[in-house]
Amino acid sequence: MQQNNSLNPSEASLHAVDYWQIVKNRYGIILLTFILVVVTAAVITYVMPKKYESVAQIEIKPLGIKTDTVLGQDTSGRLMTRQFFATQFQLIESEENLKRAAIRCQLPERWNLPMQEVVSIMTKSLNTNQERGTDLVEIAFVHSNREDVKMITQAIADSYREMRIEDEEKRRTEASYELEKKIQAQEDLVADHRNRLATMSQKTGIPYAGDKNSIGAGSNPAELNFRENERLYQEALRDRDSLKSIVQRLGDLDNEALISAMAGLNLPEIKVVQNLNEMYLDASRERGSLIAAGLGANHPRVKMSRTRVEALRKQLDEKVTEVRDVLKDKLDLENQRVQRLSKSKDSAKGERLATAYDYTLFNALVQEYEQARAVLSQIKINLTNELLKDNLMVDPIRFSKVPSEPAADEYVSPNWTLNMALGAVAGLVFGVGIAFALELMDTSVKTLEDVERFLQVPVLAVIPRDVGVLHKQSGASPDAEAYRILRTNIEFNRKNPDDNSITVVSGGAGEGKSTTLVNLAYICAQGGYSTLMIDADLRRPKLHTFFDINNTVGLTNYLTTDLMLEDVILQTPIDNLFFMPSGILPADAAGILNSRRMSDLVQDVKQRFDLVLIDSPPILGVSDASVLASEVDLTMIVVQHRKLPRKMLVRVKQAVENVGGTVLGVVLNNVDVKSDSQYQYYTSYYTYYAPSEAPQEVRAAAQPQGAQSNSADLY
Repeated sequence: MQQNNSLNPSEASLHAVDYWQIVKNRYGIILLTFILVVVTAAVITYVMPKKYESVAQIEIKPLGIKTDTVLGQDTSGRLMTRQFFATQFQLIESEENLKRAAIRCQLPERWNLPMQEVVSIMTKSLNTNQERGTDLVEIAFVHSNREDVKMITQAIADSYREMRIEDEEKRRTEASYELEKKIQAQEDLVADHRNRLATMSQKTGIPYAGDKNSIGAGSNPAELNFRENERLYQEALRDRDSLKSIVQRLGDLDNEALISAMAGLNLPEIKVVQNLNEMYLDASRERGSLIAAGLGANHPRVKMSRTRVEALRKQLDEKVTEVRDVLKDKLDLENQRVQRLSKSKDSAKGERLATAYDYTLFNALVQEYEQARAVLSQIKINLTNELLKDNLMVDPIRFSKVPSEPAADEYVSPNWTLNMALGAVAGLVFGVGIAFALELMDTSVKTLEDVERFLQVPVLAVIPRDVGVLHKQSGASPDAEAYRILRTNIEFNRKNPDDNSITVVSGGAGEGKSTTLVNLAYICAQGGYSTLMIDADLRRPKLHTFFDINNTVGLTNYLTTDLMLEDVILQTPIDNLFFMPSGILPADAAGILNSRRMSDLVQDVKQRFDLVLIDSPPILGVSDASVLASEVDLTMIVVQHRKLPRKMLVRVKQAVENVGGTVLGVVLNNVDVKSDSQYQYYTSYYTYYAPSEAPQEVRAAAQPQGAQSNSADLY
């Protein structure tokens, strides 16, 4: 059958549920790595030189004028931009500032180092940061000399102040110089505009008397004359049109209607007509009263009244006629006035157009001149402000905490707490990492799936760690159940019931095959099987030590002499269990085993016993086990958990099959079920199958007393 020797790519990866299992299995490596890293961190921390820190806390202010000066406003708020403090941090940590501080403290001479190296050391040892929510900046300097840190911290702050003041003075000097240059240029420009304005005034005759009497668009005489004529003309038009409307309205009325219509007109002539009309009406009413009183038409009073009414009527008609004539005369006069003012207006308009260009040009020159003077005045004010700032400049920094010399025990480095905490974390991380790396690189057999995948044979049993020799344990031992499972699986995995000779092999020494054989034989004998154990390990025989039997006579004696089987097969204290020791160790163990008499021996004992178990040396490295595998019916491989590499396990199976042997299955031995939780299912019989009447004895039996364990059988 073709063996699948290739590794599954998924084997290199771990499932999430396996992580804790790996930690449990390799906790020793993790603990050792953790201790080593922590100890290393402690040693490094101990040998590290002590460093001290001095801190200065300063309030950084923008250089500007004070708020209570005659200049009227505070510019500091405008200067405190978001980038202001970031810029100041760069200035404090700048090479120029550190050089100034180094010169102040004479560090090149004190440290006997060149300036560039001193600055480099200072850069690495300096730390600046802003106190959140404030304008305070913390300057911290760290060095191994605690006497120097205070002096250097103070020097850095003082050098920063000096540099800020020098930069501000330089800026103001340059600003004043530039302002003076601008004043000179602006004065020349003002003089030029003044000359052009004077020339224009002389040419046009337009006067200029300064800012308060400057000529504008509305101060042109021609313009004023035109506006006045326009105003008079419009008034005359309104008066004429009003009078014309009255004349047209009254012209078509008779005298009676005209007199009634005149009541709403406000004219001097009409007032006379209205008075006469009132007198006429009064006289008419008086006449009517006399007639109503019974006086006759010829009565003197009635005649006198009639005469008076007629005289008033005649006067009223004459006056109405006169009013008509007066209104017509006035309308003619208004028309003449409108014509006269229209001519005067047209004449003023022509004069205005003739002088408009000169006045427009003159006004433009006036505006240019006045703007140039205003700019000159503003530049002079700016220069005055700069000169005032020289006397009102504030200190760029204020100490809220002056640097102090730290005490001998107030070092900031090394930080024991931090270093040990980091060491502990690093140790734990490295330990877990190493554990996982070892797990990924470990190619030994770790699971049942490993065995079945690579060998394509079943796992017959899982034997826990520290299982002792069963026949030497008192009481009912739960360890025996693993071998009962093994016995059952052997029965059901044998294809032929007559295949009852089994050799037990392992890949290397110390995998527990001898203890496994003894315990299996004991369990089979307890189950009623007539069982024979043959110690065919002629290199280092071990089975006789489990029963305290002399090893001088046994298998080798039978194969090399004419002894009978009865002479070399011994009855053990256990019913149904028999034992053939190895005998005297020969020089050629493989030659003795690969003999006709050995084949006859195997066939003979197969007929006499229900089960024949033959112990053999490790199959890798010597040929004895291969010879035995070819002689017996079945071969059972014992594999110690997490010891034999998977490739070596495949070679064990190949070694058996290459000589014609048949692999019955694998016993996974010495499994730490406490660490490997995936095997706890296979050992649940410790509680499930334990006798209920003696739980204490069962648990005590699980720990062998004086018996040799699998670990004692490792060779």
